[in-house]
Amino acid sequence: MALDRTFQFGEDHLTASIALGMAHGTIKGIFSDECLKNVNVSYQRVQRIVEKGDTVYGINTGFGPLCNTKISKEDTKILQSNILQSHSVGVGEPISNELAKIMLILKIHALAKGYSGIAEATLQRMLWHLENDAIPIVPSQGSVGASGDLAPLSHLFLPLIGLGKVEYQGKTISTQELFHQNGLAPLELGPKEGLALINGTQFIAAHGVMVVHKLQHCLRHADIIGAMMLEGLQGSMKPFFEELHELRPFKGNQHVAGRIRTLLQGSEILEDHIDCERVQDPYSLRCMPQVHGASRNAWLHLKELLEIELNSVTDNPIIINDELTISGGNFHGQPLAMALDYAALAASELGNISDRRIYLALEGNSPGVPKLLMNNTGINSGYMILQYTSAALASENKSLCFPASADSIPTSLGQEDHVSMGSISGRKALNIINNVEKILAIELLTSAQAFEYRKPLKSGIVLDEIHTFLRTKVAFAENDRVFADDIEKGIDIIQNGDIIDLVDRVMDEKQLKWNTPHLEAFETY
Repeated sequence: MALDRTFQFGEDHLTASIALGMAHGTIKGIFSDECLKNVNVSYQRVQRIVEKGDTVYGINTGFGPLCNTKISKEDTKILQSNILQSHSVGVGEPISNELAKIMLILKIHALAKGYSGIAEATLQRMLWHLENDAIPIVPSQGSVGASGDLAPLSHLFLPLIGLGKVEYQGKTISTQELFHQNGLAPLELGPKEGLALINGTQFIAAHGVMVVHKLQHCLRHADIIGAMMLEGLQGSMKPFFEELHELRPFKGNQHVAGRIRTLLQGSEILEDHIDCERVQDPYSLRCMPQVHGASRNAWLHLKELLEIELNSVTDNPIIINDELTISGGNFHGQPLAMALDYAALAASELGNISDRRIYLALEGNSPGVPKLLMNNTGINSGYMILQYTSAALASENKSLCFPASADSIPTSLGQEDHVSMGSISGRKALNIINNVEKILAIELLTSAQAFEYRKPLKSGIVLDEIHTFLRTKVAFAENDRVFADDIEKGIDIIQNGDIIDLVDRVMDEKQLKWNTPHLEAFETY
């Protein structure tokens, strides 16, 4: 695969999209000479601390409650190997290869900033794993998100010392087998290196990267599918007028209203009922800017905090200069834990209002649209039971919305007496988003079915193109069929981003412009 660009670890500004680009192989991560110089300076500072015998946490002391236990100069290297083994206590299903790869990318970038005392050889081996797609197997459970993501990071770096397993060339193999195939040998970690590897928030932050990416996709789809449902049910355009949202100028609200205005430009369906007697629509149609917009504001909050975290040093202790080493709390996951819980709620609400629009479409209260979205009901159940599934998913999401960051269980014999549980925040947020993708797929099917009854009237150019595309994948339903097959096709469309790509292409071909405030803030990450 051709590389689009390079990224200088430790120096360039990392974003979620760049991390994903490196994980997908379109961006190459490199070390500059200046970066390696800074890394080696920090490494030498640690060596001098060991030689002088000054007591510094994690370099020549034990860890956690053993912080007052002095370690001899001879045993400092054994200590670093032991910490990787003793902290590898993760359980549960492994995280995806993509997530583990992002963890590796984020850790390389943090260590390459030159404040962690890591050896150049260790960093180069980490980069070898990334470039050769030999990605360690990391269990999903076991981090409390406070002294860094200790357990998952320990598993991530077991292969450096010849232990653990990796996914390599499509198979899960032992590190010993990987070394045999590639002529490698285990590394001998120096003072502080083991602690530098496992202290940090890279498990939480990697989940944050995926949440930012996947939630933005859901937000984009929700606006598009919601606009199609608005057309199918002949909703009013007035709640999306710019004048209204200038009076309550939340960025997310303004952005969503602008997107829906753009999608409905030139709609014959809107013109057809512009003077109808209905006074107002139900909230699930009328309040899309306010509800989708609130979720967008939450997404923006997470994106901004995540970007700070991706470019931070989060291990401990941190080597500032020759005179100053600080044992602090940069590893604590609270800043992201709370934001991920907020994003989880935002995603859940996106699915919740989508389910309400699905239900609304089935009621048969919109002129020309039959009850249950099918004319010949009785013998046919129509789209009735699809809403059962969306209701089940929306309800499951509500049960996942309890904020993990509201909890704290002391660990490390009380030395770590407040923890963030941010790893759970991240995992729950992704589970919720996966459910929202399914709900949106069901709304896509139901909105397209309602949209069909507006023919021969045309909608805006973009929505008509989307409907035409969807009909190449899922046929109009005149009678009952196995709707699970349709739902699976809808889920594939959502997850593959087919509609988003189509919208971008049509907008470009027709030279249309988004009439959306705050475009840069919400459309890039």
